[in-house]
Amino acid sequence: MDIILWIVIGIVAGWLAGKIMKGKGFGLIGDLIVGVVGAFLGGWLFGLLHISIGLGIIGSLITALIGALVLLFVLRLIFK
Repeated sequence: MDIILWIVIGIVAGWLAGKIMKGKGFGLIGDLIVGVVGAFLGGWLFGLLHISIGLGIIGSLITALIGALVLLFVLRLIFK
């Protein structure tokens, strides 16, 4: 069940990250996929840095959003 929640949160985070980082983008589906991967990346980065946002689903969304923003930033640098 946790993995499904992370996927849903990742999709929402990808959508939000696509809206926050305006520009050419990867389209709706691309941003959603980046959001799911970014959710895992954000969880990994926050765990690596021993950072915990303890706000339940909202904290998970913030973590996923930060991961998605980082991933979108890096991908846009690469594919510019």
